[in-house]
Amino acid sequence: MDYFVHSHALVETEDIGKDTKIWAFTHILWDVKIGENCNICDHVFIECGVKIGNGVTIKTHVSLWTGVIIEDYCFIGPNVAFVNDLYPRSHRNPAMQERYFSNQDDGWYRDKTLIKEGASLGANATILCGVTVGEYAMVAAGAVVTRDVNPFELVGGIPAKHWGWVDREGKKQAHPPEH
Repeated sequence: MDYFVHSHALVETEDIGKDTKIWAFTHILWDVKIGENCNICDHVFIECGVKIGNGVTIKTHVSLWTGVIIEDYCFIGPNVAFVNDLYPRSHRNPAMQERYFSNQDDGWYRDKTLIKEGASLGANATILCGVTVGEYAMVAAGAVVTRDVNPFELVGGIPAKHWGWVDREGKKQAHPPEH
Protein backbone atom coordinates (compact mmCIF):
# COMPACT_ATOMS: atom_id res chain seq x y z
CA MET A 1 0.00 0.00 0.00
CA ASP A 2 1.30 3.43 -0.89
CA TYR A 3 -1.35 5.18 1.22
CA PHE A 4 -2.10 5.17 4.97
CA VAL A 5 -5.23 3.77 6.63
CA HIS A 6 -5.50 4.09 10.41
CA SER A 7 -6.07 0.77 12.19
CA HIS A 8 -9.45 2.06 13.46
CA ALA A 9 -10.78 3.00 10.00
CA LEU A 10 -13.02 0.76 7.90
CA VAL A 11 -12.15 1.08 4.21
CA GLU A 12 -13.96 -1.08 1.63
CA THR A 13 -12.40 0.43 -1.52
CA GLU A 14 -8.93 -0.09 -2.87
CA ASP A 15 -9.13 2.79 -5.36
CA ILE A 16 -7.03 5.14 -3.22
CA GLY A 17 -4.21 7.30 -4.54
CA LYS A 18 -0.60 7.45 -3.40
CA ASP A 19 0.21 9.34 -0.18
CA THR A 20 -3.45 9.67 0.89
CA LYS A 21 -4.09 9.46 4.64
CA ILE A 22 -7.31 8.08 6.13
CA TRP A 23 -7.67 8.57 9.87
CA ALA A 24 -9.51 6.82 12.71
CA PHE A 25 -13.24 6.05 12.84
CA THR A 26 -13.68 6.76 9.15
CA HIS A 27 -15.86 4.43 7.06
CA ILE A 28 -15.45 4.35 3.28
CA LEU A 29 -17.75 2.06 1.29
CA TRP A 30 -16.92 0.18 -1.93
CA ASP A 31 -17.03 1.91 -5.35
CA VAL A 32 -15.38 5.07 -3.99
CA LYS A 33 -12.46 6.68 -5.82
CA ILE A 34 -9.99 8.78 -3.82
CA GLY A 35 -7.11 10.62 -5.47
CA GLU A 36 -3.50 11.08 -4.42
CA ASN A 37 -2.25 13.08 -1.43
CA CYS A 38 -5.66 13.49 0.24
CA ASN A 39 -6.22 13.88 3.98
CA ILE A 40 -9.45 12.35 5.27
CA CYS A 41 -9.81 13.13 8.96
CA ASP A 42 -11.49 11.23 11.81
CA HIS A 43 -15.21 10.37 11.77
CA VAL A 44 -15.83 10.73 8.02
CA PHE A 45 -18.36 8.56 6.15
CA ILE A 46 -18.14 8.13 2.37
CA GLU A 47 -20.95 6.34 0.52
CA CYS A 48 -20.70 4.29 -2.69
CA GLY A 49 -20.12 6.17 -5.93
CA VAL A 50 -18.38 9.22 -4.44
CA LYS A 51 -15.37 10.53 -6.37
CA ILE A 52 -12.64 12.59 -4.70
CA GLY A 53 -9.80 14.22 -6.65
CA ASN A 54 -6.15 14.77 -5.71
CA GLY A 55 -4.98 16.91 -2.81
CA VAL A 56 -8.39 17.12 -1.10
CA THR A 57 -8.74 17.78 2.64
CA ILE A 58 -11.90 16.52 4.36
CA LYS A 59 -12.11 17.52 8.02
CA THR A 60 -13.96 15.68 10.80
CA HIS A 61 -17.63 14.69 10.93
CA VAL A 62 -18.37 14.95 7.20
CA SER A 63 -20.61 12.50 5.33
CA LEU A 64 -20.32 12.29 1.56
CA TRP A 65 -23.36 10.68 -0.06
CA THR A 66 -23.84 9.02 -3.44
CA GLY A 67 -23.74 11.69 -6.14
CA VAL A 68 -21.05 13.90 -4.58
CA ILE A 69 -18.01 14.63 -6.74
CA ILE A 70 -15.11 16.63 -5.30
CA GLU A 71 -12.44 17.77 -7.74
CA ASP A 72 -8.74 18.39 -6.99
CA TYR A 73 -7.43 20.58 -4.14
CA CYS A 74 -10.74 21.25 -2.38
CA PHE A 75 -11.14 21.91 1.34
CA ILE A 76 -14.21 20.47 3.07
CA GLY A 77 -14.45 21.97 6.57
CA PRO A 78 -15.59 20.20 9.73
CA ASN A 79 -19.25 19.20 9.93
CA VAL A 80 -20.07 20.19 6.34
CA ALA A 81 -23.42 18.57 5.51
CA PHE A 82 -24.15 17.31 2.01
CA VAL A 83 -27.76 16.59 1.04
CA ASN A 84 -28.55 14.17 -1.80
CA ASP A 85 -32.35 14.11 -1.63
CA LEU A 86 -34.48 17.27 -1.65
CA TYR A 87 -37.59 15.33 -0.52
CA PRO A 88 -36.28 12.77 1.98
CA ARG A 89 -38.49 10.04 3.35
CA SER A 90 -37.59 6.84 5.13
CA HIS A 91 -36.95 4.13 2.59
CA ARG A 92 -38.33 1.66 5.14
CA ASN A 93 -41.81 3.11 4.61
CA PRO A 94 -43.65 0.61 2.34
CA ALA A 95 -45.16 3.51 0.38
CA MET A 96 -41.63 4.65 -0.55
CA GLN A 97 -40.26 1.29 -1.73
CA GLU A 98 -40.72 1.94 -5.45
CA ARG A 99 -39.20 5.40 -5.18
CA TYR A 100 -36.09 4.28 -3.36
CA PHE A 101 -35.47 0.87 -4.86
CA SER A 102 -36.40 1.33 -8.51
CA ASN A 103 -33.55 2.13 -10.85
CA GLN A 104 -35.39 5.11 -12.32
CA ASP A 105 -33.55 8.38 -12.49
CA ASP A 106 -36.38 10.86 -12.19
CA GLY A 107 -34.13 13.86 -11.64
CA TRP A 108 -34.68 14.64 -7.98
CA TYR A 109 -33.64 11.68 -5.88
CA ARG A 110 -29.91 11.41 -5.30
CA ASP A 111 -29.14 14.42 -7.45
CA LYS A 112 -25.45 15.05 -8.15
CA THR A 113 -23.40 17.70 -6.37
CA LEU A 114 -20.14 18.96 -7.88
CA ILE A 115 -17.43 20.77 -5.92
CA LYS A 116 -15.01 22.15 -8.51
CA GLU A 117 -11.22 22.42 -8.27
CA GLY A 118 -9.84 24.48 -5.38
CA ALA A 119 -13.21 25.30 -3.78
CA SER A 120 -13.45 25.65 0.02
CA LEU A 121 -16.50 24.85 2.15
CA GLY A 122 -16.44 26.39 5.63
CA ALA A 123 -17.33 24.59 8.86
CA ASN A 124 -20.98 23.62 9.28
CA ALA A 125 -21.96 24.67 5.73
CA THR A 126 -24.88 22.76 4.19
CA ILE A 127 -24.75 21.94 0.49
CA LEU A 128 -28.06 20.96 -1.12
CA CYS A 129 -27.99 18.45 -3.94
CA GLY A 130 -27.94 19.47 -7.56
CA VAL A 131 -25.62 22.44 -7.08
CA THR A 132 -22.16 23.14 -8.43
CA VAL A 133 -19.64 25.10 -6.37
CA GLY A 134 -17.29 26.71 -8.90
CA GLU A 135 -13.50 26.68 -9.10
CA TYR A 136 -11.80 28.34 -6.12
CA ALA A 137 -15.14 29.55 -4.74
CA MET A 138 -15.48 29.94 -0.99
CA VAL A 139 -18.54 29.05 1.07
CA ALA A 140 -18.60 30.75 4.49
CA ALA A 141 -19.02 28.77 7.69
CA GLY A 142 -22.64 27.93 8.43
CA ALA A 143 -23.92 28.90 4.96
CA VAL A 144 -26.75 26.96 3.31
CA VAL A 145 -26.02 26.62 -0.41
CA THR A 146 -29.23 26.24 -2.42
CA ARG A 147 -27.98 27.38 -5.85
CA ASP A 148 -24.82 27.18 -7.95
CA VAL A 149 -21.83 29.21 -6.77
CA ASN A 150 -19.73 30.93 -9.45
CA PRO A 151 -15.98 30.41 -9.78
CA PHE A 152 -14.08 32.58 -7.26
CA GLU A 153 -17.35 33.69 -5.63
CA LEU A 154 -17.61 34.16 -1.86
CA VAL A 155 -21.05 33.24 -0.51
CA GLY A 156 -22.51 33.13 2.99
CA GLY A 157 -25.72 33.22 4.97
CA ILE A 158 -28.99 31.30 4.96
CA PRO A 159 -29.67 30.87 2.13
CA ALA A 160 -26.20 31.60 0.82
CA LYS A 161 -25.93 34.89 -1.07
CA HIS A 162 -23.14 36.67 -2.91
CA TRP A 163 -20.72 38.30 -0.45
CA GLY A 164 -17.90 39.12 -2.86
CA TRP A 165 -15.02 37.52 -4.69
CA VAL A 166 -11.83 35.70 -3.68
CA ASP A 167 -8.58 34.87 -5.44
CA ARG A 168 -6.88 31.46 -5.66
CA GLU A 169 -5.47 31.95 -2.14
CA GLY A 170 -8.90 32.76 -0.68
CA LYS A 171 -8.22 36.46 -0.14
CA LYS A 172 -11.18 38.77 -0.69
CA GLN A 173 -11.13 40.75 -3.95
CA ALA A 174 -13.12 43.72 -5.25
CA HIS A 175 -13.78 42.01 -8.57
CA PRO A 176 -13.80 38.44 -9.84
CA PRO A 177 -10.27 37.40 -10.79
CA GLU A 178 -9.58 36.61 -14.42
CA HIS A 179 -9.25 32.88 -14.78
